[in-house]
Amino acid sequence: MAARAEVYGGTLTARSRRRAMRRLREAPIKALLFACALLSVFTTAGIILVLIEEAFLFFREVPVLDFLTGTRWAPQFANSSFGVVPIVSATLLMSVLAMVLAIPLGVLAALYLSEYAHPSVRKVVKPVLEVLAGIPTVVYGYFALTFITPDLLRLIFGTSVGVFNVLAASMAVGVMILPLVASLSEDAMRSVPQSLREGAYGLGATRFEVSVRVILPAALSGIMAAVILAVSRAVGETMIVAIAMGLQPNLSWNPLEGALAMTSYIVNVSLGDTPHDGIVYKSIFAVGMLLFLITLSMNIVAQWLLSRFREEYD
Repeated sequence: MAARAEVYGGTLTARSRRRAMRRLREAPIKALLFACALLSVFTTAGIILVLIEEAFLFFREVPVLDFLTGTRWAPQFANSSFGVVPIVSATLLMSVLAMVLAIPLGVLAALYLSEYAHPSVRKVVKPVLEVLAGIPTVVYGYFALTFITPDLLRLIFGTSVGVFNVLAASMAVGVMILPLVASLSEDAMRSVPQSLREGAYGLGATRFEVSVRVILPAALSGIMAAVILAVSRAVGETMIVAIAMGLQPNLSWNPLEGALAMTSYIVNVSLGDTPHDGIVYKSIFAVGMLLFLITLSMNIVAQWLLSRFREEYD
């Protein structure tokens, strides 16, 4: 009994020693991973602090209420005005029109790839679709300016379409974010358990009924997450709207006219000709802060929707 206890105790000691050595070897890796995670947190916090500091300096000269409710955006004129409503409305109009194009096409493409496409077809179509997401946005911008507006929109609406217009930029942004909606939605649909499909087929449902009444509701949380992510991407798009929409801060809901988006204004002022101590330079941080709050609100809504409609399967 004593010998057996001694062997058992020695085994425990050797096992504890190996466990301690393993922890010692893994400690630097754990520290490195923690530092990477901490770096991302500090970077985000630094960006937020800079936005808050510079926006505070701007709002010391421009009342917050005038900024949020004003309908005239003319920062570089003698009688300057900083009403942000025109550029916010242009940004939201562009984003809504882009999603009108991207959501139906993206979800339908995902439904085809998930439920109808042959595996060999899926292997070819999905990578080709995702290539659209890798095209530089400046290419989309010039595509909207040189093809969509003159060869497509003017063919439909005539000469009433301006050289720079919201609709062309929206179509280009919609095409750009379409792979995002389609790919993430298809992943959500493919994650639905096969047993749900088999159960529906066993009850006599057709493939269309299974797709619409089983797969779409079951993958709804993932589809909504893809849509919210695509909306955030559309709201923050810069080069397409700067090239195709123009720089006219018009308070108009006519998509055939040019307009000034929030990101376009930030790019235009950030070219280097604006004095860093001027009110115009400070205004880009106020606009950036508002844009950050809009996208943050979208992410909060997305998290709530995910928690509200998430489906869990065993």
